[in-house]
Amino acid sequence: MDRSIQETARMTGTTSRTLRHYDAIGLLPPAYVADNGYRYYDEAGLVRLQRILLLKELGMPLNRIAEVLESAEDPIAALSEHVRSLGRERARIQRQIVAVTATISRLEAGEPLMAEEMFDGFDHRQHEDEVTERWGRRAYETSAHWWESLSADDRRSWQARVEQLSQDWSSAVAAGADPESDRCQKLARRHVEWLSATPGTPANDPEGDLDGYVRGLADMYVSDPRFAANYGGIEGAELVRDSLNVHLDARAARGD
Repeated sequence: MDRSIQETARMTGTTSRTLRHYDAIGLLPPAYVADNGYRYYDEAGLVRLQRILLLKELGMPLNRIAEVLESAEDPIAALSEHVRSLGRERARIQRQIVAVTATISRLEAGEPLMAEEMFDGFDHRQHEDEVTERWGRRAYETSAHWWESLSADDRRSWQARVEQLSQDWSSAVAAGADPESDRCQKLARRHVEWLSATPGTPANDPEGDLDGYVRGLADMYVSDPRFAANYGGIEGAELVRDSLNVHLDARAARGD
């Protein structure tokens, strides 16, 4: 059943003025205009409007929305992708709720705050473009889906593992450890095991280039201040890089 502009505006929480604007710019023409001048929207128009509103909520400008709508001819495939995106967003918001609730509880109880707990859910898509560019869209989506599927306890356990590894590297730096030392080589092995346990990474792919991936990351630790900060700065990042390279050289020599 076709819907009048007033019905459509009421159902969607928008306004007749907005719908007329969408028509004027060619974004959402009505199915037809009645003799009384009222615009009417059919099923296809409502589906298109749903997509417009979804993309608007993602902060996309109208001109870009028009491009996206024209580039995707299959509405079912396009809406399926929207559903997947909304699912990821729902999971992220739920994590934020848990994180903020935990902060409130700790403040009320006078307990120390835990940074890794406070900001869980606030890093969504932080490195999406970078990961996609370097290792492909599938790598990002696999990793994101895996992370969002974890329970809160599993995420905290994983974050604690990462934090402990960073702290142990920082301690090795402070102690002036040598990359070839037993201490650093044990850390390097743990580091590679951690990377290999992360779905979506080449290290997790049995057919992936673990050696090239880890060496590339090791160089990035030094060249990118964001990563170097995890190890106390450039000096720490250099120790991690050099230790990983020694570890990888030994693996290659053994034929691992």
